[in-house]
Amino acid sequence: MSTQDCIFCKIINGEIPCAELYSDDNVLAFLDIGPVSKGHTLIIPKQHYANIFDIPAELAPAIIKAQQVVGKAILATTGATGLNIFMNNHPDAGQLVFHAHWHLIPRFSDDGLKHWPQVAYDSIKEAQHLATSIRQHI
Repeated sequence: MSTQDCIFCKIINGEIPCAELYSDDNVLAFLDIGPVSKGHTLIIPKQHYANIFDIPAELAPAIIKAQQVVGKAILATTGATGLNIFMNNHPDAGQLVFHAHWHLIPRFSDDGLKHWPQVAYDSIKEAQHLATSIRQHI
């Protein structure tokens, strides 16, 4: 996808309006137009990167700062008792917009949203074998 076709690039460039919450030289935060709960926010880098694997490590401090600042404001404003911060990378993980972005979702004890199902390893040896395989790619 070219940046000309990217909905988030259009938001950054002012071609599409948004409900902006925070902006600095590197990131933009705005309310999601299809929220899971009131206050559901997206944080995006102002440069176009498809996913986490394309973002330079030097940008991490700006992203984390935005998550902290905006997350605290969401909690204070909505009265939420929890906050999920997550990112989908690649289609099989649920990524629909191919401009890197983080979801900040306010949570409440009675919101009905479920946790992810857990999958157990057959043994600690199976987990250790997988860990060894993953480390070989680091």
